[in-house]
Amino acid sequence: MPRFSVIVPAYKVQAYLQESLDSVLTQSYPDLELIVVDDASPDACGSIIDDYASRDPRVTAVHLAHNLGLGPARNAGLARATGDYLVFLDGDDTIAPGALQAITDRLKATGSPDILVYDYARTFWTGELVRNSLSRHLSEEGPASFRLADRPSLLGMLMVVWNKAYRREYVEREGLAFPPGFYEDTPWTYPALLAAESVAVLDRVCVHYRQRRTGSILTTSSRRHLDVFDQYDRVFGYLATRPELERWRPVVHRRMAEHFCSLYADPRRLPRTARAEFFTRASALLRRYRVPGPRPLSLSRTDRTRHLLMRLGTRRTYRVLSLLRSASLAAGRAGVTAWRGLRESALRLHYRTQRLLPLRPELAVFSAYWHGGYACNPAAIEAKLRELAPRMRTAWICDPSHAATLPRETTLLRPGSAAYWTALARATYLVTNVNFDRTLVKRPGQILVQTQHGTPLKRVGLDLQDRPAATPTTDFAGLLRGADQWDYLLSANRHSTLVWEKAVPSSYTTLEYGYPRNDVFHRATQADVLELRERLGIPPGSTAILYAPTHRDYRRSRPEHLDFERILRDLGPRYTILTRSHLTYAGAPSPDPHPRLLDVSSHPSVEELCLASDALVTDYSSLMFDYASLDRPIVIHADDWEAYEASRGTYFDLRAFPPGAIARTEDELVDIFGTGHWQGSRSAQLRSSFRARFCTYDDGQAAERVVRRVFLSEPASPVVPLEDRHPTPPAPSPAPEPTLAHLTAGRWP
Repeated sequence: MPRFSVIVPAYKVQAYLQESLDSVLTQSYPDLELIVVDDASPDACGSIIDDYASRDPRVTAVHLAHNLGLGPARNAGLARATGDYLVFLDGDDTIAPGALQAITDRLKATGSPDILVYDYARTFWTGELVRNSLSRHLSEEGPASFRLADRPSLLGMLMVVWNKAYRREYVEREGLAFPPGFYEDTPWTYPALLAAESVAVLDRVCVHYRQRRTGSILTTSSRRHLDVFDQYDRVFGYLATRPELERWRPVVHRRMAEHFCSLYADPRRLPRTARAEFFTRASALLRRYRVPGPRPLSLSRTDRTRHLLMRLGTRRTYRVLSLLRSASLAAGRAGVTAWRGLRESALRLHYRTQRLLPLRPELAVFSAYWHGGYACNPAAIEAKLRELAPRMRTAWICDPSHAATLPRETTLLRPGSAAYWTALARATYLVTNVNFDRTLVKRPGQILVQTQHGTPLKRVGLDLQDRPAATPTTDFAGLLRGADQWDYLLSANRHSTLVWEKAVPSSYTTLEYGYPRNDVFHRATQADVLELRERLGIPPGSTAILYAPTHRDYRRSRPEHLDFERILRDLGPRYTILTRSHLTYAGAPSPDPHPRLLDVSSHPSVEELCLASDALVTDYSSLMFDYASLDRPIVIHADDWEAYEASRGTYFDLRAFPPGAIARTEDELVDIFGTGHWQGSRSAQLRSSFRARFCTYDDGQAAERVVRRVFLSEPASPVVPLEDRHPTPPAPSPAPEPTLAHLTAGRWP
């Protein structure tokens, strides 16, 4: 008997079905049966299902003689299920990697509940992945399992069948089955949740809910949307047979009203000829099943009014209210637009006026990462400037959401504010690692320092002219106009100097001083490292791997390169992974929780993460050049080098000149750490050559050289030779235990 029976109905999903089935059959937890039901689909679904069944004994193909719809198709799969738990998946959706392992682990931890509710994320045809906005209701705090009465908020989530695992014995005991028609999930999900003696939750995205460009059956115009009334009749008919569930009638009634109002408001669903009938039938059901009592306080006044008008059947008044509300919203948007236009005109006039006033020689304005927080090279220069020239005043352009990262000694400038434009007009010094506002008019006497934010492995600037898919803009003339405003360009090594002067040619002066953000790698103490590890939650004695991949120009969505759960399981309890997503993927769902996986994507300082870690795993991120200054192991995970190089282009073949061991697959990556190659002599040799080429000037004094040259007009200090530098050592760790690979290879001391 398998642990899971995964039931997948298929109808006109031939373009997505293979991906859906693969997502099930490639799960790390293989104890499953996959029952795929061909609902007499007129396309290739049937042959696809048969092909999978012929190749994998876990797959059962079911072919229906006539198209019956989702509900009966699921029932056909249900009749053949033998697993402990039932999992439903639509033929165009997918199960997230590692989901079944996480589900079975949670089932064990919660005592095999009747139902386990887990989370989902919408995957849009554009590649965007957005997690369910109501995921807060899936917090695992509190009792491991509970009755629905202990957490009624679960009824506020999407009432679908595919975000839950059901104990098969419970389903059979309750006689649960799907009805025909649209909205077939409704008469299944409500009874299943209401009658369950034990419910548990899993705070993890287990299903990727595809949002097709052409929509789904439920967003097409059809009279079949009127099936919703039969489905709610079935729900309340079920409640009538279960007096002990009578207390749920007001809650279900409210959710029904919300559902009806939502359907009626969607212009894609109801044909014009069916709208009056829909409203009349909705009114009848709302009156029939209404339970007298106080109105739910959690509803807004507008929602309470809409529900009341629909229940009373006053369609004309309901329509007028909807039109008035739409008009009010439109008027509000128009007013906001007009106000913004007036404000922008006033700010432009303010900026022109401020440019007529004298520059302030003791004011320096800084920014990093498109109005991000206090970070990178500008932050290191700002701190050193206050230390060496306390008479200077500094200001930082920063979105208010990042204000907490700023030191108290610097002034926050909100982008677009009057103070922002005043500072840009009158500051003598401007320092950034990206670009200032394109409308900046650089005045005579102003000094602009472009620090950049990484050594370029991938092509940049004019070198992207023949790669339009990889560049965020084709305005190369604008790029050069911006570079013409630079007085100084900061370079971390000779490679960077040669690249930037060719890719972004202008009359700036290149300062080969190293990267100020890396100064901390030579100034921090081991006590600082231990304090950082404790603050991040790294267990004492654990080997901390910082995983920091870069973004992909050839993909819109964030690529999932590693199965963290599998890697941590194979490496064992001595390893902890710190995972940091590239800033272009901000807002993407966090990786699935694991006690030895720390998501540090929002940590304000990547330099602190480098100091706290024992090794770096990356792909093609410029972070490798900075991390090499620490002289700690680096492992390259180059699983898509050919695609990356073809789409973006690189300045050298990283595989021929790496900073450490290279893994081309996940298995190779695990082997590199499992055998100790990541910190072996060959890795050290590669890192030494890499440091000699790319860490020429990173000696801990880069910020001081910039301040003395640019702000104080003093000579810069000489660079400390590479062999005389002493970067901060990693945290001490216990001696590793010998592995079988070490012993058989004779590499263990």
